[in-house]
Order: sequence, then structure tokens, then C-alpha cells
Amino acid sequence: MTDSHAHLDACEEPSAVIARAAEAGVSRIVTIGTGIDSCRAALALVEQNDGVYAALGVDPHQAATPEAARLGELRELLAHPKAVAVGETGLDNVKRYATPAEQRRLFDAQLALADELGLPVIVHSREAAVETAAALEGFGGEVVLHCFSSPDLLPAALERGYYVSFAGNATYPKAGDLRDAARAVPRDRILVETDSPYLSPQPVRGERNEPAHVVHTIAALADVRDEEQSQLAAATHANAAAAFRVP
Repeated sequence: MTDSHAHLDACEEPSAVIARAAEAGVSRIVTIGTGIDSCRAALALVEQNDGVYAALGVDPHQAATPEAARLGELRELLAHPKAVAVGETGLDNVKRYATPAEQRRLFDAQLALADELGLPVIVHSREAAVETAAALEGFGGEVVLHCFSSPDLLPAALERGYYVSFAGNATYPKAGDLRDAARAVPRDRILVETDSPYLSPQPVRGERNEPAHVVHTIAALADVRDEEQSQLAAATHANAAAAFRVP
């Protein structure tokens, strides 16, 4: 199994978290850098652990901070052989730590960087479906919609062939719209993630999340898609390999 999005640098005792993931059958983790220091921490983890890869970016919450001016450093870090994507980056109309214009400038700059380097982009989009679709319209690379929570973005995602990644919030009792979305995503475009240490799935809700818990999200999505859990686990693992071009 693959956890396609975890913040290992925000987890307590990452080495123990990775070991528990392996015991649960999670053999690949993409850890996310959300700023330059976080990106450096992510790269330190990938160097120490087989099966762990890094996506590096500056998230939209920092678009009004000095981090937004450090994309030259980000470009250098993305040269690492285990850096597999740009992101997370995107737009957030819920936690507006930066204006929409500031977020869009940072998003556009990282899309241009992903295009320049030939890397996929991991997109954070909260209550910004129209704006996100517009920003991505001219981007020709692979797109991963992380922690999918915007059913209004699904038509564009399906039409354009984006990867759609579901996290623990898709298992919550009131998240029927997300499970409906998961049912609609083609088998070769669905991914699963934990967004650790956040968004623990329903069976472990209230606990700190970690990559081992991705099994609960797989189980919930397999149920709504009328698939065997093992088949969906294998499909999402293969999809992550294709999206991030990793073994």
C-alpha cells in the first residue's frame, strides 16, 4: 500500500511511525514539505528510509510570508533524486492566512516550476474549486488533488485525468458526498492518503493519525466502490507509482 500524502516531519517519532506503517503493509510513503525548512526535514527522512519519497513545496498558508520568496531554494531541493513532486501548493478559501491574489501568485509560480522540472504537482484546494480549476487549466503535467474535499472540482478532475486522493475525512459519517466522489473516480486515477498526523479516519478518530491508518480509508472506499479491499489497495499502490514515477 501507499500513503500518498503524509507530513512525517510533523509526526512524533517518525522512525517509529514508518516502522508501524511497514508492519501494516504500507511499503511506500510520500512525505510532504510545506515550506523550505519542512522540505529539508522531508529530504532528511527520505535519505534515512527506503520506500519514503518527498514532495516539496510552499503551501498556500504561507503565501504572505517570506517563504513565498524562497522558490529558488525550492528549485535546488527538488533536484534530490527522491523528490517526486512539487507541493503541496494551491488555494485555500477557508484559512485565509494570505489573500487570494497572494495565494494565486505562489500557486502559479510553483506550477511553472513543476512544468520546468517535469514533475507532478500536489494540489491543496479548499472551497476554491472554480479558482483551482482555472489555475490548472494551462498546466500540462500530472496533477494530484490532495485530500479531496471539493465535489465541485470533480467534473474538471475527471475530464482532465487528474489523480484524486482521498484521506480519512472520506470515512466520516457525514461525508457521503466524498464517498460519492470516490465512487466516480476511475480505478486508474484514485489514490489514498492519511495527511498524517491530521484527519484520522473514523475507526481511530481522536487519535493522532499516521500512515498505518491508511488501511481504514482503503476499507471505506472499497466498500462504496464495491471492490475487494486488497484490489483497491493494489490499484492505489500502482497509481501512486505511476503518478510519482517511483518503483
